[in-house]
This record gives sequence, structure tokens and C-alpha cells, in this order.
Amino acid sequence: MLKRYVAAVAALMLASSGAMAGETVNFDAGWTFAKGDIEGAESVAGGTADWKPVTLPHDWAIAGPFDQNAASTGSGGWLPTGVAWYRKSFAVTPDLKGKRVFIELGGVMERGGVWINGMHVGHRPNGYSSVRYEITDHLRDGDNVIAVRADTSAQPASRWYAGGGIYRHVKLIVTGDIHVDGWGTYVTTPKIDAASATVKVESAIRNQSKTDRTAHLEITLTGSDGKPAGTFKGAVQTLPAGRVTKLNAEGALAQPKLWDLGQGNLYTAEVKVVADTGEVLETDRSTFGVRTIEFRADTGFWLNGRNIKLKGTAIHADGGAFGMAVPLSFYERRLRGLQALGVNAIRTAHHPFSPEFLDLCDRLGIVVMNEAFDMWTVAKSPKDYHLFFTDWSSLDARDFAKRDRNHPSVIIWSIGNEIHDTPYPVVAKSILTRLQNIFHEEDPSRPVTMALFRPNTTGDYKNGLADLLDVVGQNYRENELIQAHKDKPTRKIIGTENSKNRSSWVPVRDYAPYAGMFLWTGADYLGEADRAGWPFISNPSGLVDRTDVVKPIGWERASWWAETPVVRIGRRVTEVIDTSELPTMVGVAMPQPKGPGVLNDWTPQENGPHSEKVEIVANTPMVELFLNGKSLGKKPKNADDSAIRYDVPFAPGTIRVVGYDTAGKVVAQDELKTASAPVAVRLTAEQAALKPGFDHVGFVRAEVVDKNGVRVPDAAQTLSVTVEGAGQLAAFDNGSPTDSTIFSSTTRKAWNGRALVMVRATGTKGKIRVTVSGEGLKPATVTLDAKE
Repeated sequence: MLKRYVAAVAALMLASSGAMAGETVNFDAGWTFAKGDIEGAESVAGGTADWKPVTLPHDWAIAGPFDQNAASTGSGGWLPTGVAWYRKSFAVTPDLKGKRVFIELGGVMERGGVWINGMHVGHRPNGYSSVRYEITDHLRDGDNVIAVRADTSAQPASRWYAGGGIYRHVKLIVTGDIHVDGWGTYVTTPKIDAASATVKVESAIRNQSKTDRTAHLEITLTGSDGKPAGTFKGAVQTLPAGRVTKLNAEGALAQPKLWDLGQGNLYTAEVKVVADTGEVLETDRSTFGVRTIEFRADTGFWLNGRNIKLKGTAIHADGGAFGMAVPLSFYERRLRGLQALGVNAIRTAHHPFSPEFLDLCDRLGIVVMNEAFDMWTVAKSPKDYHLFFTDWSSLDARDFAKRDRNHPSVIIWSIGNEIHDTPYPVVAKSILTRLQNIFHEEDPSRPVTMALFRPNTTGDYKNGLADLLDVVGQNYRENELIQAHKDKPTRKIIGTENSKNRSSWVPVRDYAPYAGMFLWTGADYLGEADRAGWPFISNPSGLVDRTDVVKPIGWERASWWAETPVVRIGRRVTEVIDTSELPTMVGVAMPQPKGPGVLNDWTPQENGPHSEKVEIVANTPMVELFLNGKSLGKKPKNADDSAIRYDVPFAPGTIRVVGYDTAGKVVAQDELKTASAPVAVRLTAEQAALKPGFDHVGFVRAEVVDKNGVRVPDAAQTLSVTVEGAGQLAAFDNGSPTDSTIFSSTTRKAWNGRALVMVRATGTKGKIRVTVSGEGLKPATVTLDAKE
């Protein structure tokens, strides 16, 4: 649900925001922060502490340091944990008398408690849950103080890096006594054809006044172009005092633009609750899309009447150098990069992501498997959510479903990942049924799945647990899931987590009932490094690294999935076992990585005459390889989609591959050049202008190059960055899974000859000058404009 935002002044005080009923105030600025369990921190006085000013979202743990003795262990990326407090003062003026005020926190990691003027108003142990508390009764004229306690001291509590603090946006919501109950507006489009779509709006209205009222809904639809798209009204109903009543309205949207893959066509429904006197009691807004989704037992997934194979990746929510406080521009850069590789679906592993992330998926036209839990009552880490699951999971699941159900990108709910309760089927079936019923109640428009873990071992197919699900999901073991479908062809099936091997893709590709797959994983992520051990701080299992550089395995996937011509060249240096499934094997020691199997460079370490094993990944019918302009012959695309191989006597210079279509036309090409000694830094700014704000980050790629401008693949010089003018350094990373330099540092070694500088604008005018230098290297500078 999206409510109208009110621009807040620098202090973000209610007194000067002009907030009225049905409005939302951004509440991110003006906070202070302190680490430690501070006596009196919840009080108006605040206790004695070294309070530092911060703007939210804020992940305090990502500041480090990395410590191989950290309580979070390698699972948490060896980063710090503990108790932290946040406080904010704000003013309330007499014009808010009679209004109701709520605070909404997108995410507090974790075990978050909230106080207003020393009074405790709420607690939620789940750090991934968005929460909303009413604070009306505790407000007073003049200054007020809100305090939030975030506690990650119980460790280890996660299998991956989870961050710490108020790491998502915070809002203050001002309403009247009659208002939409939390995330209470639900928009669906049950009937769609080319001429029109039926838009159905249901809004749960809470009447906190002392008398019954009568009211109805009035709906105004607007297209993404801002033009009116329709209006309609609902029936008049009684709103009993002290109760929540669902009001409904249904109308038509003429000639709808469908939401589709790569086409984020969106509409906005303005929802007014209008009394019989004509008074507008509440206004709400919700963005939605018009599209049809269906999972079929015989042909998999259908979107808008087209049979689509889901080509998905799972990702964790962290943003690398930003930890869990992730700017939206970072997510957008990552998702656009994955889309370019042919990815059309994302699995939120293994918990609710921010609503802003789903907004982005809506706009980009990428579908989402939206996941709720990584564990139920059986632990995966000693201090994880299993301690709270029985008491809190129904509330967390219901809030999650209500919060996210209007996102057209969400096509299926997952209620669990590799749940270790399933060896106890009586217990597991009971929990599954309870959770699935919640999602069906709050959102009957989407199916429910879960990621079954070794279901043949725990008997999930035989004892009926799997068949309780709307769509049967299984991690890995694709042929097992195919056999489960053949045993019972009425099952709808999907691969919820899959390795990146071709042997995993081909069964999914060639079996029509298989709706699709979700690779582990789309991008490298912080934590889950216990099995690799120190100095590993992140898990290198992605198609791209932490800075979103595409790995050779990412280009291989693009050659199978992308809709556009792809041809990429690399040289095979080692044969490696596939470790993509090992993170799921509890108790199995992960072997130390042996290095990449393929390198995208033409600068081998070996001197003297020798041959290189060249591999080409391509989706073009024919390729031709050239060494220093001489053709080494054409080869057709392999029928089994395996890499096209050449044995090439090495010679320094340029190796180039050309891809041809069926008519013999060149449609794609790639080349690698031999690098000599490093002499300079090359900078490439990915944008010319940058506006200020948390969610706006500029990206500047740094490369160590030789005298001819060729990236030196083994360059590891220490690089230093300075940011001058109307900007500041936001983070500095190189993507290395073993570099424990804190991300706020202005110095960092190049990795594979690369690094990534991330900057923020500090104003709306002026130049931002980014300079990177290195020992023995000619420095480079790029300039960005800071502007609105």
C-alpha cells in the first residue's frame, strides 16, 4: 500500500510538515544512534551515551570491523553484533489534536522494541518484518521522543549476514479515527481481456470513533502516464464502532496495458472512504498491475496467456558494501544486470525483502517468488527465529501477505526454505496448513509453495505433505521432482533452488510441466562463510560478484537464457567440482575453493610455448575464432548447450570470437587482449548526474590498465580514492570474497584488476570529482554533476 507522501522540512517535525489525516511523513532524518545496552535510553532524557547523528536506513554492523573471532561467525560475515539504540525528537502541534498517529518501521534487525516518551508500544523479534504501531495515546504537546532498541546480541542467529539496526525506511502515518487498517487495501483484476479489465478493490476500514458510521469507497484509477483511467464507487455500508469492516468497490479499466516481463506497466488506485455526508474520512493509494498468472500441472507457468519458463535466481537482501541498508539504485543496477543475462524471476531468499525492492521489480517487469521463512520450529542456527516461530509466525505471515499482495511482480508465496520440521510430518503438516491458510485468506489470487529439502528422504511425497501445497517446490535434485510429477501428474511443480550446472538446467528446460528454476545464487552475498572459513567474508556462489561484475558462469547462463545474441570467450584454467549445493548440506565440510574454472582474459601466467584451452559460450548458431586476425575455424553451437572448445597455441595479442546467425550475419562478438605491466588507473562513471538522497548512489568503475588500456587481470595494487566537491564516498569495494577491508575505507586493493567506487551527492548543485590513484600508477579522475 502506498500512501501520499508529505515533504518534510529538514528537522522532519510534525509541527512543520502539515501532516493531516490519511498522510504519510518520511521519518528517516534526525535520528541519533548509540551502541550498547544503555540504561535509560528509552526515556525522554535518553540516559548517558555517546549519541551520534544518523539518517535512516542505517546498518551499524557493516561499519565493521571484520573479526575472525566475531560472535556472528563466518555465517554473519565475521561482522559485529550486539545491542544498539536509536532516538529521535519531534514536535506535535495542536492541529494534530483528534488525529491518530502511527509509526511504521520497514525493518529492525532484530528483536526490535519501540518506546514513545518512555512508554513501550511494541516489540517484534523478527528482524525482517515490517511493523506498524499506534503511538497516539502517548504523544504530548511540544517535543516527543521515540526510541528503538535493536538487539542482535544472541549469536549465531543467521546462516548469512543479517545486519543490525533500523536498516529500512521509517514512516509516520497520520489518520483520523476512521482509517485503513494496516496494509488493509487489496486490489485485484479478476477479469481481463483486450477491451477492459475488472478492477476489484477491498479495503479493511477500522472505526476507532465512539459511534457507528456509514460510508462507501470511491476509486480513481490513474495510469503510469498520470492520465485518468477510470472511476467507480462501492456500496454504502455501516462501519461499527470499534470494529474493522471490509468495504468493496468494483469497476472497469478500459484498454488496459498489461504488466509483463520487462514491461512494468502500473496503475494507481486512489481509494477514498466517503461518509454519507460527503465527508472524506480517509484516503489511501495503492499501485497495482493488470496481468494473469497461472501454474498448470501439464505445462508449468503462464503469464498473460503465454507459457513462460521461469529463469530465476535466488538472492540475499544484502547490498554488499552497504550491508542491509541498501540504496534502491544498488538494487536497480543489480536487477538490470541480471535481466541482461536472461533472468526473468527473483526468489527473495529466505525472508521478506523491503517493499521498495518489490516496487522496483514491479517497475522492471521481473517476477518474484516471495519467501517468508528459513526455518520453522527446528533451528538452523542456535539463536535463530525458531525460538519465536510458534508465538509469532502467524502474525508475521499475515502482515507479510497484506503488505506485499498488491505487487504485480509477486506471482507465488513461499512459506519455507528447506524446513527441518518435515521429518516430523504430523507437526509439519499442521504448520504448513496454518501458514497456507493465512496466505489464502489474505490473498486468494496467488498459489503457495515451499522449498522442500530432500523430500524422498523425509517421505514428503508419500505421506501427503507435498500435496498440501498449491505448487510443489523442491530444492535441487531436478530428476526427483520430475519423477514425483510423473508419479502424480496432477502436481504443479517448480524448482525453488537449483545449481548452476547444465545438468540441472536441461531437465527443467526439456520437461514442460517444470515451471522453472531459481539458481543458487544470482549474486555473491555477505556471510555463509563458515565452511570456507576465515578470511572468507562472503559466499562466492553468484552469477555476479558483490560489485556485479559478471563471472564466466554468468555469461554461460546468459548463453542459455538471454533473448539477445550472446557470445563470450574464456580460457579454461582448472577443473572444479560444483559446490553450488553444498551450502544446503548441513554438517558437510565445504572444500576450499580451487580458483575459477574459466577466466575471461588472454594473459596466462605460463611463459613459453604452450596451448590454452579456449571455451566459448554462445547462443548463436555458429561461431568463428580468430587469433591476431587469423581464423582458427568455425564451429556450430553444440546441441547440448555445452561450451564450444578450441585448443589454441598461445600467442600474445588479441583473441576474438564472432557469432553468426543462420543467415551468416555477424550478430555478436567478444575479444580478449594480452595485458602487459600495469601503468594507470582507468575510471568509468556509469552516470553523468546524481541527485542527493539515501537511495541515489553513483557508481564509478576503476580498472588497473597497461599502456594500451588493457585491464591487467592479476593487478592487486592498493588503490586510494578521494571524492571532492558536492559529494562524498558512500562505499569502496572490489568484490573479493577474502578482502576484510571495511567498506568505508578510502583504500582497497584491486581484485582481478578492478574496484568499484560508490558515491553520494551532498547537494543539488556543483561537481563531484572522483579520483583514484595507486602506487606506481597514473591516477584518473571523473566528474559527475550533482543536481536535482
